[in-house]
Amino acid sequence: MKRIRRFFGTRQFYRSMLAVAVPIMIQNAITNFVAMLDNIMVGQIGTLQMSSVSIVNQLIFVYNLCLFGGVSGAGIFTAQFVGKGDTDGLRYTVRFKLWISAAISAAAILIFVFAGPALIGLYLNGQARGSVTAQAMRYGREYLSVMLAGLIPFAAANVYSSTLRETGETVVPMAAGILAVLVNLCLNYVLIFGHFGLPAMGVKGAAIATVVSRFAECFFVMAWTHSRKTQNAYAAGLYRSFRIPAGLTKDMLLKGTPLLLNETLWAGGMAMLLQCYSTRGIDVVAAMNISSTLSNIFNVIFIAMGSTVAIIAGQYLGAQKTDAAKEAAHHMTVFSVLCSIAAGIAMAAFGLVFPNFYNTADSVRRLAASFILITALLMPLPAYTNASYFTLRCGGRTLITFLFDSVYVWVVNVPMAYCLCHFTGLPIVLVYFLIQLSEILKCLIGYRMVKSGIWLNTLVK
Repeated sequence: MKRIRRFFGTRQFYRSMLAVAVPIMIQNAITNFVAMLDNIMVGQIGTLQMSSVSIVNQLIFVYNLCLFGGVSGAGIFTAQFVGKGDTDGLRYTVRFKLWISAAISAAAILIFVFAGPALIGLYLNGQARGSVTAQAMRYGREYLSVMLAGLIPFAAANVYSSTLRETGETVVPMAAGILAVLVNLCLNYVLIFGHFGLPAMGVKGAAIATVVSRFAECFFVMAWTHSRKTQNAYAAGLYRSFRIPAGLTKDMLLKGTPLLLNETLWAGGMAMLLQCYSTRGIDVVAAMNISSTLSNIFNVIFIAMGSTVAIIAGQYLGAQKTDAAKEAAHHMTVFSVLCSIAAGIAMAAFGLVFPNFYNTADSVRRLAASFILITALLMPLPAYTNASYFTLRCGGRTLITFLFDSVYVWVVNVPMAYCLCHFTGLPIVLVYFLIQLSEILKCLIGYRMVKSGIWLNTLVK
């Protein structure tokens, strides 16, 4: 009995954990649910339009993860400064996030403006008909040109929302996310299909709706933060200067650069995996899009638990309570894996009917159903590695997380996918299963590193 109890915490622990995790889950669930409705709406136009939007969103996903990695290094210090009660240190980390987000956004805009069509073309080389490629390229360029306008507000909202979560305020980012998805959903209905006297704009309408929703989210979270400077003391004088102590800047760069590289390379690895799969045809891209849309809904639990591990364990480390940090991380990892098993069962059941919501070919629906089933059955594996990643990261072991996460993708997953897709005649469903199953090795590595305690490190003594 004692052996079983060591996997679980007290009722008070779970109450405090869920107070942080549930708002993040709700925000992510609502965001992904509306993204799913958005995806289904675009899917009603046609398979080609859906695939083109999916390709562009995969490219923007690289930017999103790069931005996440850029602010995550400072976020480690933010959580520990909160545990220490250092308002000035907290303010410096927010300024650092603003600087790094502006630099990443500017670089992304330049890349997408000058190299966007070439990047989209990487996913269209597997097509036999030139007319299909030309149409897909046109839809992709049209969608990307509008989406560029949303990068800056998305970056600003990310800085404020991440800081609020790290200080323990998770409800406001959730409310901002709900506002954004409601705006997005309403405008999607109006602009994609053309209602209330407006013309049907298709993929361009979907992009406009997304951009407007990002401005709404940005305005909400910034207005709330600066209107409550007593509660958010770090917001007072935030823009009075952009000075950051040189020593702290150096520390954040040393800890943050591996995270930035990690998220960028990991997202690039995901994009490369899709590019490998795309060599099997546009139907595979469409099926992958349908599968990932549904999996994003059911992944919110273990993704939110990863952020919760980083926040709670990071605050314990900032207060120099290493035993409490270790115990909390262990209990939250177990909770995350158990929840992922339940989510996987639900996803597998729903995956039987979900592909039928799309106006696409039966072959695409069958592929999507197979991808969904594989993802659902193996969901506990990424749940465990995600918790391990954030456990290692909260103690500032960012070089280790870099090796654990993105290097693993490029050394194991990408070469494996490339060889299987280019040099074998294996069915794409079997190829996908083998790639997903390779996560077992990463679980074993994560277990050894977390158990060793190398992440139990206080950065803000």
